[in-house]
Order: sequence, then C-alpha cells, then structure tokens
Amino acid sequence: MEVPSDHDILLALGEDLPVGIWIARAPDGELIYANRMFVEIVGAQPPDRCQLGCSERYGLFTRDGNRYPETRLPFPRALNEHCTVEIDDLTIRRRDGKRIDVRAVARPVGEPITHVVTTLFDVSREVASERARIDTEQRLRRAQRLEAIGTLAGGIAHDFNNLIFGVKLITAELGAGESDPKRRLALDQLDEITDRSAALTRSLISFTRRGEQRAMPVSVSDVVTAMSEMLARTLTGVELSLELDATDRGTVIADQTQLEQVVMSLVLNARGAAHVVVRTGDVMMPGHSEPARFVALEVMDAGPGLLSEPRPAEPAQLPGSAEHPLDLAAVFGIVERHGGSVEVDAGLDGRGTTMRVLLPAARRAPAAKSRPSVADLPRGSGLILVVDDDRMVRKVVSSSLSSLGYQIVEAVSGSDAVDIYRARHADIRAVVLDMVMQGMTGRATYLALRDIDRSVAVLLMSGHTLNEQVQEILDLGVRGFVSKPYSIAVLAAAMVDLTR
Repeated sequence: MEVPSDHDILLALGEDLPVGIWIARAPDGELIYANRMFVEIVGAQPPDRCQLGCSERYGLFTRDGNRYPETRLPFPRALNEHCTVEIDDLTIRRRDGKRIDVRAVARPVGEPITHVVTTLFDVSREVASERARIDTEQRLRRAQRLEAIGTLAGGIAHDFNNLIFGVKLITAELGAGESDPKRRLALDQLDEITDRSAALTRSLISFTRRGEQRAMPVSVSDVVTAMSEMLARTLTGVELSLELDATDRGTVIADQTQLEQVVMSLVLNARGAAHVVVRTGDVMMPGHSEPARFVALEVMDAGPGLLSEPRPAEPAQLPGSAEHPLDLAAVFGIVERHGGSVEVDAGLDGRGTTMRVLLPAARRAPAAKSRPSVADLPRGSGLILVVDDDRMVRKVVSSSLSSLGYQIVEAVSGSDAVDIYRARHADIRAVVLDMVMQGMTGRATYLALRDIDRSVAVLLMSGHTLNEQVQEILDLGVRGFVSKPYSIAVLAAAMVDLTR
C-alpha cells in the first residue's frame, strides 16, 4: 500500500475544510490552489490568473447592493497594506441566482510577498440572523412610537371631548327654551357638528386600541359616510367615490370603533391608486336551512370589477405595505371575531385590487337618532355631587342636571369630593365622577367614597370608551358609565338608572 505524501495529506485536508481557500502568487494573482468549498461558495471555477474585473465576473457586491470596488477586494488590499486584512461586507450573487454572504480573510506570505492566502467563510445565516434582529428592533421602535402616539391621542381625546361635551350640553339647554324655528334649526345643526366631531375623536381613539369590543347594531354605510371626510383627507391626491347600496344601511352586529379601523385600514392599503371606490352591498351565502344575507364592504382601487369567484384570504396573503405591515392582519382578526371573512380579488386582467369584507347582516337596524327636548326627558330629584377638575365640564354637567330637576353640589377635585361626601353623604343621592383627574384619580376617589358609604351610587364619566381601566373601576362596584361627549338624553337615562 502506497503511503500518502505530506503534499497529498495537505491537499486532502484542504478539500475537506468547511471554508473556501484560494492561494495565488503575488503580484499577478496566478492561481496556485482553490479548494472545493471555494468553488461551491463562489459558484464558478476561479481563473488561472486574478485580473481586473473580478468584482463583475463573480458578482461581488456590498451588503447594501452596490458593486464591490476592485481596490477593496482582499487580494489587492493584502498586497498594498502588507498585512492580514479582513472584509465583512461582501455578498456574492452567483450565476444561479443564489446570494452568499461571506467574510473574507487575506494573509500575505513572505518578505517580500510571494503569495496571498485568501479564506472565505459563508456567514449567510449569521447575516440573516442580524438582519432579523435589526428588523425586530425596528418593529419594536415602530410599536413604541405607535404606543406613544396612542397615549398622546388618548390625552388629546380627553381634552377635546371635554370641549365638545360642554358645547353639546349647552346647546341642548339653549334649545330647550328656544321657540324661534330658525334658531332651533341652528342649534340642531350645532348639535350635529358636535356629533361629527365626537365621531372623529372616536375614530382616533379606535386606532390607539384602547377600547374593548362592544357589539351592537351598527350601520356599515353610516360608518363609511361618517368617515368620508377623514378618508378624503387621508387619501391626498386620490379620487374617492362612495357607492352605499346595502339594505337597511348595511346593519351588522359589531363594535363600531373596530369597524372604523377596518374601513380605515382597507382604504390606507389602496392609497397608492388614483381612484378608490368604497362600496356596501348585500351578498347571499349558503346557510344550513336557507341562504344567509351578509353585508359586503368593498374597497376597490381602479380595478375593472369583481371576479365571478373571488378567493378567500388568509392573514399572510393579505396585501400590505412596509409602512403598515400589521394593518390588514388586524383587519383579518377583527373580521374573524365578528363572524365574517375577507376576500381578495386582483381584477380580471390584474389591474387593481378589490378587498371585500363580509359580515353577517343583522335582523334589526340601529335606532334612528332623535333629538328630544329637555321637557320630554325623564326627570329626577335629590342632591347630586358632581366631581370634575375641569371647571367647564363641571358647570355644564351641573347645569344639565339642574334642568332635569336635580339639586347640585360641586367638587373641584377628588379630595374635595371626599370631604364633601363625608360631611353630607346622608343627603347626597348619587355622585357623578370623572375618571381622569389631577391628583386624586377617579378610581382613588371612588374607593374613598366607598369607605364612607359602601352603597354609594356613582356614575363614572370618561373621555375614553370602555377600556380596561374603566372596566376595573366598574368591577369595584361603580353602577354606571358614560363616555364623553354624551347627550343630555344619555345623562337623563343614566341618572334614572342610577337613582332607581
């Protein structure tokens, strides 16, 4: 048996190493040796001599996609710098389409230099892991920014709701004693403006995801109509058309703020088009005994129309953008929780996209809004403690309660309310308490009032919709909750329930 030579052993070892090795003679780059792994990483056999143009010949690029400069390649740098050099930003785009991220180390041999030994390490997994880490950090920072925006939006909503609230209740009081038809019409229009302002604020709060789901009859067509002005502002330079043809205004059982989020997300997804159409309509789906009616909400961006058989969508299939990667995934989750489905249609010839949301139609329509006069509202009696650190809100609530027949005592803070209630709790029939106050919060105030009288009747007010903080206070024993801005009719009904 022939004994292998030292040369043979070294060659065999080089072929088995998990790194690419390329040895060239200096200074012209004459090939001495390249192992199997080097050829596998590069995707081609090396030339007999290293010449200018290697960057283009082997598809050498930087990590950010630029052509790698010839003078920065390992071989010329090792010759010029007379030391071992390492480059960690090299990507090889092979002819078969595969991309390999490598770390290259070039070591000059001899003095003067006679050879250069270059080693290539495949670090594709390492680079992919680092990219994933950076992407995760960017998503986290984006989520933190959104959380900060949500916190800011909640604070703005609280202050803005207080302003709307004051205008709304004052308008109702003025309307109660107004006999002039023109002035009553103006006051009705002013009340409608406050409702629209409240709807905009509610839409803002819905994107902070502060509210829990509250299912009730909601008109999809009415939601789209109420949001149309905000949608038009959002789609700058885009023509927006509404085609709202659903039966009974497209009534479904849903959480209105989440339905608004669905509409906004779908429209944002189509904002790159020149023309966006929002439609509501009816769709009959096969049922157990008879066909079931669904309300269809469609957002089309300049497409030719619907296919005869649109395909259902899964969350991972929903089209989206880098700026809003989670919007449509959230849409899928909301629709699924409401018993509906999402469909995507790319159009007959691929032009445009139609996103279709199907929700089970409700058997009853939401009650039509009416504006009863103060004289027609249920009245009450007894002493009511009104607690709010906002002077305007405190005054308008007190005035509205007075017009409903109640006597009022006001507290400017939580601690003030506790002092008043401790001295007069035998006379006070109920407490109207704001949740967000400086110093002593609504929660702390309620607990202090409950220590004085376990059966204290409290109506909680908040600029937010029903959320975890509100629910926590309700679970402690608070009897009622109203979300500002509310009408005097809502206040009258809540007080009747509270003092019953």
